Amino acid sequence: MKARTIVLIVALYAFGSAICFASDPNMGTWKLNDAKSKFAPGATKNTTVVYAAAGEMVKVTTDGTTSDGKPAHSEWTGKFDGKDYAVTGDPTSDMRCYRKVNQRTLEVTSKKDTNVVSSGRIAVAADGKSRTVTLKGSGGTTTAVYDKQ
Repeated sequence: MKARTIVLIVALYAFGSAICFASDPNMGTWKLNDAKSKFAPGATKNTTVVYAAAGEMVKVTTDGTTSDGKPAHSEWTGKFDGKDYAVTGDPTSDMRCYRKVNQRTLEVTSKKDTNVVSSGRIAVAADGKSRTVTLKGSGGTTTAVYDKQ
């Protein structure tokens, strides 16, 4: 009886987490709309960004190219709670934090050795089909527009 109860609780928790993440408009795969985007000199161009549930956290995976055309790949796993979590694969940052402003807007800050290297906003359109990422860093402002896949 006790084993059944534990299995039921775990199943309900997993189902609840899946529903919670499914209702978040940030979740899913986003492809860069290059024609609508403008990049600061030297900025990495993330062509694909994936937000996926990772237990109670979110995993953000980015793939793209550096300003000199080399492949770029980074991964971040954390919560949208404004706290720093480690980022791997990004030579310009080692920590990143996301803070949920509202259902469709996130604030993001990237740091290298505790120094802020970029900050900005991610806003998902009301229809959920696109999002705009505006980042300010030492090279200027980048505005990247993505389409949901």
